[in-house]
Amino acid sequence: MSDPDRLKRVDALLNGLDDVLPPPRVRAQLRLAAGLTQKDVADAVGVKRLAVVRWELGKSNPRRPQRDVYMHLLKQLAKRFPEAAELHEGMPTPTSEGGDGMT
Repeated sequence: MSDPDRLKRVDALLNGLDDVLPPPRVRAQLRLAAGLTQKDVADAVGVKRLAVVRWELGKSNPRRPQRDVYMHLLKQLAKRFPEAAELHEGMPTPTSEGGDGMT
């Protein structure tokens, strides 16, 4: 296999990593850092608020095309709030934010 072919294979692997959602707690941290509610995110992505609740609790993951939109939102938030993009053990969970995870 030639070096250009190997470079293409490496690029393909790296591009696949762009489609990996951050852990559920980081999803919530990014939203909270931006001062957004779960309803704000749901309205922007085109889903019900309960879907965002489930994504942030790790009970489900978005499907296409909402996954692409949600991923774009998270990436943009991570650029604006890089400290929120890191997993911090002491950060509030989606359920502690409003008491029931339904905010």
